[in-house]
Amino acid sequence: MRGFRWPPPPDGGPRTWGPGPGAPRTGRPALPEPETDLVTTPHGVRLERLVTGAGDPVTVFAHGLGNGIATTRPFGSGVTGRRVFFQFRGHGRSDAPPGSWDYADLARDLRAVADLEGAGRAFGASLGAGALCRLLVESPERFDRLVFFLPAVLDRPRGEVARQRLTALLEAVQSGDASAVAEVVSVELPPAVRNTPAGWAYLRQRLDQLLRDGLASGLASLPEQVAVPSTDALAAVTAPALVIGCAGDDLHPVEVAEQLAAALPAATLHVYDRPGVLWSERADLRTRISSFLNE
Repeated sequence: MRGFRWPPPPDGGPRTWGPGPGAPRTGRPALPEPETDLVTTPHGVRLERLVTGAGDPVTVFAHGLGNGIATTRPFGSGVTGRRVFFQFRGHGRSDAPPGSWDYADLARDLRAVADLEGAGRAFGASLGAGALCRLLVESPERFDRLVFFLPAVLDRPRGEVARQRLTALLEAVQSGDASAVAEVVSVELPPAVRNTPAGWAYLRQRLDQLLRDGLASGLASLPEQVAVPSTDALAAVTAPALVIGCAGDDLHPVEVAEQLAAALPAATLHVYDRPGVLWSERADLRTRISSFLNE
């Protein structure tokens, strides 16, 4: 693979630099950011929110660590009814209360948004999947349909790779150096997509958001924490669930997805055979999620 470079070429992507003609050259996994609003929750934390669609059912979407509404919206593109996206504390324009936070705090954010919007279904990606698990331990019957995408943590802390990645991202964002942030964020891209117009478009959007809104230091301790004390408590969750994992993903070990699917009584597990599914399996992923939630 040829090396990543920043700033990007003036035309948004290489013509003779980077992957060859067979590499992806169009599309991106994140949609442009629309107007959002701030909603005050019962626990006093204002959270950034976006509501799209209309009618029932209502589905709430919880994003991953260091991500947000823009990177979560594609998961709901085929889902019927009202779709509610939000930013956890410390992300985007949401409040960042002082001190460090745990998954109980994130579960409180998720519950507040779901309750305010009357959401009966929930989707959680990575960090959001962990927050959703924590909410379900406390209220196993809260939702009637569930999707977990690339769960990263259950009853064991995340690995050293995740800790190093988050530390590097926080330090880069706090430095305000676009090149440093780009170097860290570029690791999110599959090798075949880096240094392509699609890759640059994704990087530009992520950098715009991260350098504009930042990431709160209260997120730094999350990789050292567990989402649930024990997966045994998830046995009380009777709602149908779809668990999506991916082989070869260092940040989201497939074993976590397998463990979660085994812990949920009515879960279906699907495992993709390589990382970067938002790029390589985008259509299948969206169809799989929407078909499950629209039943």
